[in-house]
Amino acid sequence: MSAIATTHVGSLPRSPTLLGMMLDRARGKPFDAAALAEQLRADVVAIVRRQAELGIDIVSDGELSKPSYATYVTERLTGFGGHHRGYSPQDLRDYPGFATALVEQRRIQPPAGGLCCQGPIAVKDTAALQADLRNFRDAVAAARPTGAFMNAASPGVIAVWQHNEHYATEDDYLTAIAEAMRAEYEAIVDAGFALQLDCPDLAMARHMNYSRLDDAAFVRLVERNIAVLNHAVRNIPAERLRMHVCWGNYEGPHHRDIPLAAILPAVLAAKPAYLLIEAANPRHGHEWALFETATLPPGKIVVPGVVDSTTNFIEHPELVAQRIARYVQLVGADRVVAATDCGFSTFNDYTTVHPDLVWRKLESLVAGARLASARL
Repeated sequence: MSAIATTHVGSLPRSPTLLGMMLDRARGKPFDAAALAEQLRADVVAIVRRQAELGIDIVSDGELSKPSYATYVTERLTGFGGHHRGYSPQDLRDYPGFATALVEQRRIQPPAGGLCCQGPIAVKDTAALQADLRNFRDAVAAARPTGAFMNAASPGVIAVWQHNEHYATEDDYLTAIAEAMRAEYEAIVDAGFALQLDCPDLAMARHMNYSRLDDAAFVRLVERNIAVLNHAVRNIPAERLRMHVCWGNYEGPHHRDIPLAAILPAVLAAKPAYLLIEAANPRHGHEWALFETATLPPGKIVVPGVVDSTTNFIEHPELVAQRIARYVQLVGADRVVAATDCGFSTFNDYTTVHPDLVWRKLESLVAGARLASARL
């Protein structure tokens, strides 16, 4: 491992064979469950090996088994059914012609909605989780990377995508989700992996579900969601936790994004030691300057995105090194890990960056981290 370690946010492109099987299953078409399980196992082994060979220090299973980072929970928890219309981002509503073009080009998923909470939330089935842990454990043992993490949806983002129609209050709903997800969170860490909590509810939800609120009211919701999150991971050491804050992994105007400055004090109160933030895309690339004055709590590690996950440009390693250096100069080399802005396959059948280019961008991430490390 170089002085500046490398990682990414989690999701990676699935092989055409695996994706085809997953889509057949999702669409109710005939599929061979045993063949799907075997293909998934083989693909996890292959994708972990490829990350390690490329030089990624802290690898993931690519989230290969999940249709998306947040909706997968409806198969693992009770209480979900029905359908809601969903929300579209406010920045895309401002430019409907552009939004239509994105959907037609399959560069963004249309706001098709999803399931609702219509009954008590509880653990329903752990088979999929146990299969994920088993596949990842075998892959890590074979590839021997420096470190490994597995993603899980935060209570807040589950509530964003699966609307509440059962609990008397949103607070009650979040509490129930947190207690049900606690089993998955703790199982991931007990298996030997770091747990990454995906938290677009702390940023993206501002211009989706809560676009009617002002920033101050939204920040109060952020504080509430973080309190719930901290309670859900109360039994897990902070150094085994990562938290990803996201404004939406799509190629849009993003002019409605809430600034990091508005939510940073609340975000820094979260328990996870590792804070993953977007820092490469044109809307948030300037926010490194916040760390000139922001005081990091003891033990907190900044994990800036230094490679954009919504463009097919392959970043020059020198640019990656410069981006890393900004954070190193402000918080110290021992408190920086280099990453991507977001995942590369947030929804399994919608990709913004072509799969061939994902790996080239990760090569630039590794090369840039090595350049930055050599200059320390």
